[in-house]
Amino acid sequence: MTEALFTPFKLGDIAVRNRVVMAPLTSNRARPEDDTPFELHAEYYAQRAGAGLIITEGTQISPEGKGYAWTPGIYSDAQVAGWKTVTDAVHAKGGKIAAQIWHVGRISHSSLQIGGAAPVAPSAIGAASKTFDGTSFVETSVPRALDLAEIPRVIEDYRRAASNADAAGFDGVEIHAANGYLIDQFLRDTSNTRTDAYGGSVENRVRFLAEVVAAVTEILGPGRVGVRLSPFSNANNVGIDSDTLATFGAAIDVLNDAGIAFLHMVEGQTGGPRDWPAGALEALRDRFKGAYIANNGYTRDTAIAAVASGKVDLVAFGKLYISNPDLAERLASNAP
Repeated sequence: MTEALFTPFKLGDIAVRNRVVMAPLTSNRARPEDDTPFELHAEYYAQRAGAGLIITEGTQISPEGKGYAWTPGIYSDAQVAGWKTVTDAVHAKGGKIAAQIWHVGRISHSSLQIGGAAPVAPSAIGAASKTFDGTSFVETSVPRALDLAEIPRVIEDYRRAASNADAAGFDGVEIHAANGYLIDQFLRDTSNTRTDAYGGSVENRVRFLAEVVAAVTEILGPGRVGVRLSPFSNANNVGIDSDTLATFGAAIDVLNDAGIAFLHMVEGQTGGPRDWPAGALEALRDRFKGAYIANNGYTRDTAIAAVASGKVDLVAFGKLYISNPDLAERLASNAP
């Protein structure tokens, strides 16, 4: 009998050969002069095309969205051309690949911003986190709060990123709304102290996510769009919201209303303990109406069991994919 983990599935409009997902993994390998992916990326991702779906490393939607040295962008013609070599290589191996589109918000350093500007965020609250500036790990810079009038510009950057991902041949996109980056910063009352239409109430704090999702789905259609969330994670010192279930329940309602293809959930602390209040993760998971991708510390046995339960549709693996490019094949044959 073939375990369900190794059977085909359809996430919205994206048909995949199995339910093993390669999670996004920042590698800091883009060309330093223009943040373009190149032949190395094509080889790297093509090696991993046995995954049902590859989700790329975080890919900044604009120079302002950059938070780490040598991470790729998807806002210039050269970057789109670089990504086209990647998608062509993955498709030649029969794989499917989605771009993770990313704005880091306050998880950046002024040396990585144009003209040494301060990073932007919902509120001018420093993360006291670390980032890589190309030489060493440095403390993130204190951001400035986005003006209300600037928010449409950022939404437009997401829209352009979706259009560029389409031009580059991606099968879909994942909107990065997890791990303490810009969208996550808007969602949580720990990092968002705004008093305008994007702050205060839960309804206001999910507004930015809703507008990003609307812009991206307008370009690609909802069946080619997913979102990553990490409700129970304090990644990048974002803080745990005062009412996680209310905030992230409202966020999932936004995703349901848009009809997006998948929710990619970091279950517990990013890269750490699978820990959450009793029943809380399950309540959020069951609230989502599309395909559910589970992530964080899964093994072959726990992934098989999760998909067999019917509660999880696909399972994403990160660290194991770094050293095992043929991970899906190894899992299927129970190889070491």
